[in-house]
Amino acid sequence: MDFKNLFKQFVGKRILVIGDVMIDSYLRGKVNRVSPEAPVPIVSLDLEEDRLGGAANVAVNLIAMGAKPIICSVVGNDKQGNVLKSLLLESGISDEGLVYSGERITTVKTRVIGNNQQLLRIDSEQIDPISTLEEKDLIELIKLLINKGVDGIIFEDYNKGVLTPLLIESVISLANEKGIVSAVDPKKENFLAYKNVTLFKPNLKELKEGLGFDFSYVHSPEKFEEAVVKLENELNNKISFVTLSEHGVFIKEGQSQEYIAAHLRNIADVSGAGDTVISIATLCLVAGVSINLIAEISNIAGGLVCEKSGVVSIDREQLLLEVEELLAQ
Repeated sequence: MDFKNLFKQFVGKRILVIGDVMIDSYLRGKVNRVSPEAPVPIVSLDLEEDRLGGAANVAVNLIAMGAKPIICSVVGNDKQGNVLKSLLLESGISDEGLVYSGERITTVKTRVIGNNQQLLRIDSEQIDPISTLEEKDLIELIKLLINKGVDGIIFEDYNKGVLTPLLIESVISLANEKGIVSAVDPKKENFLAYKNVTLFKPNLKELKEGLGFDFSYVHSPEKFEEAVVKLENELNNKISFVTLSEHGVFIKEGQSQEYIAAHLRNIADVSGAGDTVISIATLCLVAGVSINLIAEISNIAGGLVCEKSGVVSIDREQLLLEVEELLAQ
């Protein structure tokens, strides 16, 4: 296959990313001594850094591939909300789908890192569901954006309250009515709310928790496949795409299914790998490639970002080189 041409097809694709956005904040420094006030390390601060996180990291991955993501979410009308807006605009990501609320705070995860080791994480967040008014405003905004024309929709759920059952149902219904592909990166809370989507991508842990179905993937692979069938009976999704950590990925559409093994990697950090996988899978879905290629390319992309420390986006040229090398026929 001509992968260069495939990657060119990703350029300019308008993808709505609906879900929980946040700021990943980092305080980095050196530790040389313990505090005399308490048995804790003293970090001599060298660097403060804010990055886009959560659903916004999905958008960062899409931008890296040349697509045009539009973030749809509810954030606080606060100082952190302004920081988030600035980070989006600096990254070239549209904020026209954001609802700013005086009733909520913007989610910030602050990591304190000393001598390249995480010492502490502080979460500032509000995880109750958005209000009925915020929900209505966001649904109307999403409908407006869909009517302007989009190529695909990603639901990125972090259980922070933005994705409500009514919003999920309304958007999926409109997407299906207009023939727009939809992909889901779920969490436990709304796991079974995403009925009739195109692609549903849980990891193994989420699949077990979401269905309340416990099994050993290694010792009982048939139980895993039973769980996928149960999932499809519940959701009526077209494609099931399950990430299996060191075991690779599994993808199924109708009676066709594939297991794709993980490639040997020097794993540094798995943070953000799921964001990368859903981004690449959705672009491949929009481009109309086979389920085998969706799984193969997404699997390679997820592995690549795991070789880097922290939450980082995919490198388009590096991914293209690896795909051409590993998938050459």
